[in-house]
Amino acid sequence: MFEFEQGPIRPPSEARSLLIRATRNCPWNRCEFCHTYKGHKFQIRSVDEVKQDIQKARDIAEEIREVSWRSGHGGEVNDEVIRLIYAQYPRYGETHRSVAYWLYFGGTEAFIQDANSLIMKTKELVSVLTFLKEKFPKISRITSYARSKTLARKTVKELRDLYTGGLSRIHVGLETGYDPLLAYIRKGVTAKEHVEAGKKVVESGISLSEYVMPGLGGRRWTREHAIETARVLNQINPHFIRLRTLSVRPDMILYQKVRSGEMELLNDKEVVEETRLFIKHLHDIQSHLASDHILNLLEEIEGKLPDDKEKFLTIIDRYLSLPADERLVFTVGRRAGLYHRLDDLHDDENRLRVEQAISRLKEQGEEKIEETIKSMMSNYI
Repeated sequence: MFEFEQGPIRPPSEARSLLIRATRNCPWNRCEFCHTYKGHKFQIRSVDEVKQDIQKARDIAEEIREVSWRSGHGGEVNDEVIRLIYAQYPRYGETHRSVAYWLYFGGTEAFIQDANSLIMKTKELVSVLTFLKEKFPKISRITSYARSKTLARKTVKELRDLYTGGLSRIHVGLETGYDPLLAYIRKGVTAKEHVEAGKKVVESGISLSEYVMPGLGGRRWTREHAIETARVLNQINPHFIRLRTLSVRPDMILYQKVRSGEMELLNDKEVVEETRLFIKHLHDIQSHLASDHILNLLEEIEGKLPDDKEKFLTIIDRYLSLPADERLVFTVGRRAGLYHRLDDLHDDENRLRVEQAISRLKEQGEEKIEETIKSMMSNYI
C-alpha cells in the first residue's frame, strides 16, 4: 500500500490542495501564541525523500483513477468513487483519502508543508517544485508558508527563481507590525524585516498572503497593534490580508500570561473595535481583505481595498450598534457555526436554537456563557 508523509496543518484557503511535506515542523517554534509544533524537532527533508513522496502521491492518484474506471466512472473521481475509497479501509488509508478528495476538487492546487519550507536552499526547493509539476501537469497553483525572517534573507532573484519554478503564493504570519508586541510574543522578527520580506515577495511576482491576528495585543496594546500593523501593510501592499482572531489555549505559552493577569484579553466587541481601527488605517493599497476563518466574528468582511473599505466599516458599525443581547445571540450563533453574516440573525429556526442554548447556559451562571464561547473557539485551532 502506498503512503506518503503529511504535516499537521495548512491554511484554510488550501483546503483543496495536495499536501507535500518538504520540511518537518517549525525552525523557530518559539511564538507564544502557537502550540502546533511545540515539542517537535525541525527537520529539512532531503530532496530525494520529498520526490519519493511526490511519486507515491502520483501512484496513489493513478490507483484511484483505476478504481474509477473499474467501477464504471470513466476515470472521474466523483462521490461514488470517494465512497468506494472510504469503504475499503485499511487497504486505502489516509493518504488515499486525501488524494481522492484532491482529485475530486480538480487536482490543480498543491501546498508545500510545514511552517517554513522556504528555509530550504532555493535550488533544492526549485527541484522539488519542478518535479511536482512534472508528475502532476494539471497543477496550476503551488503555495507554501514562510517566515519573514527567512524571506528577508532571500534575494529577489532567488524568489523569482522559485516563482519561475512554480511557486505561486507565499503565506506569511505577520501577526502584528508593532515591535514591542512582536518581542512580547517572541515572534523572532521585527516590523522592518516584515516590510523588507513582503516587498521582496511582491517584487518577485509571487502572490503574498499576510496574516493578521486581531486581539493579539490585549487591552494593553490594542491601539498600537491596530495602527502599526496597518502601517506595515501599507508599505508592503500584499495581494491578500487575512484576519485570524487570537484564541488562547491552555497548551500555549501565552496562556500563562493570561492566567496570571499579565495579559488581559479583549472581548468580542473590543476585538471588532480594534479591527475597525486597523481597517481605518489601511491606506493606498490594493489588497484583498479576507475574514475567512471561524475564529473571526464577522466573516462577511471580505473584498478588495480600497473599493470595499467603506463596506467593511459599515458591517462593523452595524454589529457595534446592536444591543448587547443581540450581539450575544450573534456571537454564540457564530461560534456554534450557525451564523456567517449579520443577516443570519433573522433566521428564526437557528435563532431559537441559539436563544435556547443561551438560556441553558445562563441557568449555570453568567460566566458559563463566556467559558463556553472560549471553549468553542479553542476547538477551531
